[in-house]
Amino acid sequence: MATSSITTLFLDIGGVLLTNGWDHHMRQEAAQTFGLDYDDMNERHHLTFDTYEEGKISLDEYLNRVIFYQDRSFSREAFKAFMFAQSQPYLAMIDLIRQLKDRYQLKIAAVSNEGRELTVYRIKTFELGQFIDFFISSCFVHYRKPDPDIYRIALDIAQVQPEQVAYIEDRSMFVEVAGGLGLHGVYHTSLETTRSALSELGLSLAKT
Repeated sequence: MATSSITTLFLDIGGVLLTNGWDHHMRQEAAQTFGLDYDDMNERHHLTFDTYEEGKISLDEYLNRVIFYQDRSFSREAFKAFMFAQSQPYLAMIDLIRQLKDRYQLKIAAVSNEGRELTVYRIKTFELGQFIDFFISSCFVHYRKPDPDIYRIALDIAQVQPEQVAYIEDRSMFVEVAGGLGLHGVYHTSLETTRSALSELGLSLAKT
């Protein structure tokens, strides 16, 4: 079996393993579906979503501020169901990570910005705990990327050195911040570019 100095993968979830949890395209679709003023909804979202992602308010409190600050013709449950239904898996990426973990006995840690209810739903629905060992989500640790402390926490939890870590992320700034701490950043734009970048780090599925 091939060898690599990389012992651990840090992964974003939204945009890498799954679709994003609640991005602007999804909010636009929600506004159209539920007959909401998107501009007002989006402004309120930006004023409070960071607080939700940091685990300081619940999803219900977020929705109180953004949607249900006035009477609506639809239920809270219907809106939540719409939010959760936006999450879909990138099956080929999940399969790649599973195979790499099995071949190289890698530790896998998710390092993500996400609110608690969405995080828990996504972990359970897509069985992410079957191959991810640690979940360093902003809602659990109360730090958000690009704060470097979230990466320091991940390193401490995984008990690895930065040079042992490949970090797969679809936001270039976050890759740069992690790189400043010594992690090997992989800017994820497609399955094939990420597969190639990991191969250059010694993590290849090709037969040797």
